[in-house]
Amino acid sequence: MVLESIDIGAESGRFINRELSWLEFNSRVLAQAEDLSAPLLERVKFCAIWCSNLDEFFQVRVAGLKDQIAGQFTGTTPDGRTAAQQLHEIRIEVDAQMDRAARCLSGLNVELADAGIEILNWDDLDDEDRKFLSGEFDDRIYPVLTPLAVDLGHPFPYISNLSLSLGVLMIDPADGHQRFARLKVPATFGRFIQLPYEHRFVPVEQVVAAHLPTLFPGMQITETVAFRVTRNADLAVDEGEAQDLLAAVEVELRRRRFRSVVRLEVEHLVSSEIRNLLIDELDIERDDVYEVDTLLELSSFRELFSLDRPDLKNPSWQPVNPLPSSSAPGDQPLDLFARIREGDILVHHPYDSFTATVQEFIWQAANDSKVLAIKLTLYRTSGDSPIVRSLIRAAESGKQVAVVVELKARFDEEANIEWARRLEQAGVHVAYGLVGLKVHAKTCLVVREEADGVRRYCHIGTGNYNSITARVYTDLGLFTADPEIGVDLTQLFNSLTGYGRNIEFHRLVPAPQNLRPTVTELIRNETARGAEGRIVVKVNSLADSEMVEALYEASQAGVDIDLIVRAICCLRPGVPGMSDTIRVRSLIGRYLEHSRIFYFGNGEGIGSPAYYIGSADLMPRNLNRRIEALVAVVDPDLRRRLDDVLEINLKDDTLAWDLLPDGTWQRVPKSTAFEAHTAFERLATAAIA
Repeated sequence: MVLESIDIGAESGRFINRELSWLEFNSRVLAQAEDLSAPLLERVKFCAIWCSNLDEFFQVRVAGLKDQIAGQFTGTTPDGRTAAQQLHEIRIEVDAQMDRAARCLSGLNVELADAGIEILNWDDLDDEDRKFLSGEFDDRIYPVLTPLAVDLGHPFPYISNLSLSLGVLMIDPADGHQRFARLKVPATFGRFIQLPYEHRFVPVEQVVAAHLPTLFPGMQITETVAFRVTRNADLAVDEGEAQDLLAAVEVELRRRRFRSVVRLEVEHLVSSEIRNLLIDELDIERDDVYEVDTLLELSSFRELFSLDRPDLKNPSWQPVNPLPSSSAPGDQPLDLFARIREGDILVHHPYDSFTATVQEFIWQAANDSKVLAIKLTLYRTSGDSPIVRSLIRAAESGKQVAVVVELKARFDEEANIEWARRLEQAGVHVAYGLVGLKVHAKTCLVVREEADGVRRYCHIGTGNYNSITARVYTDLGLFTADPEIGVDLTQLFNSLTGYGRNIEFHRLVPAPQNLRPTVTELIRNETARGAEGRIVVKVNSLADSEMVEALYEASQAGVDIDLIVRAICCLRPGVPGMSDTIRVRSLIGRYLEHSRIFYFGNGEGIGSPAYYIGSADLMPRNLNRRIEALVAVVDPDLRRRLDDVLEINLKDDTLAWDLLPDGTWQRVPKSTAFEAHTAFERLATAAIA
């Protein structure tokens, strides 16, 4: 690569496009599925993740670009692209990734078959297998199918988002006319029908397609093709006009079902008749059609990952309890409040058990007669949430419980509405945040009456209060009884459930009021130190242009900067004269890197570093339109743990990718075969030994 060829003054010089950067991230996810050194079912899982990621990208990001065009928005992104230009480049990249995915799946099918797991086509089956599947069809599938004709008397049916359908062309022998019908493939039975005794599977749509004469008796079937639509799934709640936010979100969720189609996926052998009919009836452009040279809905391959084949997966990890259990009679669990009073605790999930720490903290608070109140922010939680059950128990026992539920947590809106209602029915004070701002902070406050007065116990984390994702997301959490943080968190909750302006915080850095100016000032402070400055930031995404410019300025002053960015990064590292001293890496592995850490080498004075953890990425939405919270970590032992986390992330040469100045990513050359996730597992085990 010739670095001098990058024109810093050109529209693409200073910033990488946000959408293309995200697609580069998903390309790295797909690369995990292509990695022949990884266990087979882990590769299958990454194939499914790649597909589900792409589904969400179209539902939200592509849909947003199409809305801009429909609204005749003529502005450009910081990298100088219009919405139409972005859609054109997205199409090129998605086509390339789909070709890779088809090749990858072809190879995976061969390897799966060698391992005794077969995905078979109907044409591959013998008479005995077909007889079995015909019985399954007659007994279980046929009763739930509803063929929908399309003609003058039957308008084109509504097709739900991400559902799998069959389009059927047929000839009516009575008049020789061509007919079309749509058949929704039921999701009730999963993506695959399993043949008996072995790990052999047949896609459910092929079983249905083989029995179309039963559904359309007397008709001559001429073509059958599977297809799938993706709709605009972003909510458009007018909070300024809404009298009841919960009701407004529910209305929008109903409307979401009928939002415009932004993508049509169809089998690559589709005829022009069916393709054109679907284009016309779905009111889409030809560029919205993606002909797929593989099975549709690869996200369903998660079903295969659930097979009991540990030999084809990474070794399972059992999170450790970083806090020793009590040796008291009856083996009672450790009194977490007593332990937190002794000093701050930092937990690192999934290596440290979420159940034994965060979940236990809230459970003990709910069942402790000395606890007066519990306050918590709820962004995403698990379907069977032990934490919500603890909050309900606390309210029913007479404690003051307040929960700020974010109703607009994308794709979790319905679940959060359900949890909000259950909490309210139990007597919990439920608030829905502030108008125009999503509540994304991960905070919990417990107020407890003790012999020496009322004390506040706090948890501030980087991840959601979700026991399921805590097993696969890497996140950090701080437990503390520090009075300053207790006051800060009390003020934050009061502002979320009541009113408040111009609040002064001490150890907490909330968005939108304080986070941007605080981080900007910390960067500028390192800039003033020049070559003695040091910045290390670990986030999910870096897309805010002001933050990018501040980091460029720091680099030009000689500050040594490492950025660990899992997904989107709009900053160009290593460009002479602009970002020479900036390095950017991304780790993609069996755990999803989700923790946010901010290190500034002179943040508390010359030679005295500052450390922060919290919920915020460096994106406009996090800095401007969300309630976020970073917290300063001051305990020397906990700071050393954060040093370890950052050092291990920077040392990894197995999961890591480097961002190049041209916006592309390349794997870090493997020299020591050092793998971060395994290293953290070893550290967690050693800590309790």
